[in-house]
Amino acid sequence: MKKIFSIALVAIMAFNQAKADEGMWIPSLIAQNYDAMKKLGLELTPEQIYDINNSSLKDAIVRLGRGFCTGEIISNKGLMLTNHHCGYSVIQEKSSPENDYLTDGFWAMKTSEELPAGFAVSFLQEVTELTDLVLKNVTDDMSEEERAKKIADNQRKIQEDADLSKYQSLDIKSMFSGNKYFGFKYISFPDVRLVGAPPSSIGKFGGDTDNWMWPRHTGDFSMFRVYANKDNEPAEYSETNVPYTPKHHLPVSLKGVEQGDFAMIFGFPGSTDRFLTSHGVKFQTEKDQPSRVKIRRKKLDIYEKYMNQSDAVRIQYAAKHARVSNYWKYFIGQTQGLKRLKVYEKKKAEENAFEKWMAENAERKEAYASVIPLYEDVYKTYNESKLAETYFFEAITGIEMMRHGFMLGGVGATLSKLKKAKGQEKTKLEAQLEGMVGTTKERLGGLFKDYNAQIDQEVFAAMLATYVNDIPADQRPARFNDLYNKYGNDKLTSMVFDKSILVSKEKLGAFLENPSEKTLRKDLGFKLTQIFYAYYLTELDAMFGEADVLRSKADRLYKKALLEMYPNKSYYPNANSSMRYTYGQVLEYEPKDAVKFYHYTTLEGVFQKEDPSSHEFQVPSKLKELYFDKDYGQYANQAGDLPLCFLSNNDITGGNSGSPVINAKGELIGTAFDGNWEAMSGDIAFEPELQRTISVDIRYTLFIIDKFAGASHLIEEMTVVK
Repeated sequence: MKKIFSIALVAIMAFNQAKADEGMWIPSLIAQNYDAMKKLGLELTPEQIYDINNSSLKDAIVRLGRGFCTGEIISNKGLMLTNHHCGYSVIQEKSSPENDYLTDGFWAMKTSEELPAGFAVSFLQEVTELTDLVLKNVTDDMSEEERAKKIADNQRKIQEDADLSKYQSLDIKSMFSGNKYFGFKYISFPDVRLVGAPPSSIGKFGGDTDNWMWPRHTGDFSMFRVYANKDNEPAEYSETNVPYTPKHHLPVSLKGVEQGDFAMIFGFPGSTDRFLTSHGVKFQTEKDQPSRVKIRRKKLDIYEKYMNQSDAVRIQYAAKHARVSNYWKYFIGQTQGLKRLKVYEKKKAEENAFEKWMAENAERKEAYASVIPLYEDVYKTYNESKLAETYFFEAITGIEMMRHGFMLGGVGATLSKLKKAKGQEKTKLEAQLEGMVGTTKERLGGLFKDYNAQIDQEVFAAMLATYVNDIPADQRPARFNDLYNKYGNDKLTSMVFDKSILVSKEKLGAFLENPSEKTLRKDLGFKLTQIFYAYYLTELDAMFGEADVLRSKADRLYKKALLEMYPNKSYYPNANSSMRYTYGQVLEYEPKDAVKFYHYTTLEGVFQKEDPSSHEFQVPSKLKELYFDKDYGQYANQAGDLPLCFLSNNDITGGNSGSPVINAKGELIGTAFDGNWEAMSGDIAFEPELQRTISVDIRYTLFIIDKFAGASHLIEEMTVVK
């Protein structure tokens, strides 16, 4: 691996010039920012942060699943800390009316009580630049199709030569829209177990009302443990597995944070679009994001109506509600932020400067004259038809019954082929069918554990009505239009939910015991799912597939031009779920005239917000006792208050949830969990005066574990620095 890949630091330096606070930086290139980080107070060496041969900070950072969140290892026994909202679906899945871990919290007092989490975590082993290998024999005179095929062939060859073990993977990531490529090599541990989580009244204190807001008083954390086999290697879940001994775990600091302190965050930021053009900003603010807000609000209203009527339904739909709600509010805030901060106008000014620079030189004109016209053509198409895709993903796939049908698609296709198959082909298809049916049977219990057909029926009717009202008929599947026009919304909904096997565990289970092509052919619900799936694979692409290709070309050329225009400017790759670090300081901010927000909150604020009539602002009785007795132990600050959350100007986004906030000495001081409302435009335009990361102070986390939950055994296995 090392022989094939090498870091070309000098080559990439032109792309990344260090600047404090803004930037999600590739950890293998730590040297480029090291001097700036030292000036802010960093005391570690570059090798202590990133090293492929010796333990370093990177070895304590884990990716949850394929990157939905980040976690950090905080003991030599594989103890992992992340956000409560990152563990929420696991907590919800393990809950029942009899064991309501969402309401009461969960704490394993010994390892035998820890519960399988159902997801894997991955440790980064190495980052390598692959630009020359990926772009080998790729030329400027190639069409976009030829270019994509050659790049795919080169990537396939790199994967074949990588010599990876069963639990290793190599993620090849495009940077700067295909101007650079990097490989991220991971090792995955599939046995992860739930260790502890506070009640939602702590872990989600403030609910949707406080989401994305400051000041914040949310103890947004949960704890898991990584397990390995007896040789400390990855292994599937087994009772014989033992806690994993990591290469490095983060010491935990009780020294606290002060205004101006150095702060560094490691994690797996999911997606940013900092190079988005003015055309893109306009499309997002005027079309795409308002549509997403509208659709999600309709779903939330239905969920909440039923969740408020029953504890069982509340538990069933808690995680689903949280997923929909989080980005419902995010899209509202981002649209408002982009408009308030005049990001469209700023992007337009950048494009005008680009056109002026290009016109000054004949070679530049030849290379980049097509960029702005390409964007104009792309967004003309997007404005006409791109919402068909938005509504497909937000409205149609937001119906649970539809997702059940998509899952059965392979079974249906195989049954159809079997009707005419003979000999070896028939034997092969029968084996394939048996495998698919077996997999679906295994998923059946989990699929319907948190399913309520009455809720899904109401969502189905609301989503179809919204879809038909907002998307032109010629941008919808023709066969769906025929059915909808024939039956109407109410009758179509009733027919599906009265008879389809997709809305009943019993009916679907019976079908799987005796799969029949005739049964699926007659099932209206299944027919609808296949109509939409075929539409997704064929018709949607025909509407704007070519525009997507042209946008990819325009993005690549525009970014290449910007890097030439401003060789000394601070450019870094957009987030793409690869490991990044960001650095800055603990900082307060002033959101508007005559308003100043301090850099931390305390437990006092919880009781200022307490509202027993609201499920979002209820306070557990045990926490009240500790507060009124001022029983904070070693976790109080010098003033005798209990710190709760704090701010820093680190640059993060979705995927960074659960990321460690690390001080100048490499010690854990907090866990990042949110951004602030005034800077919701941050995924598109970073605003240094406003953008802040909100983190749980590690002292509050330890206080809840120790004094509230009585799980002091977890504190004892950490390396606590006082």
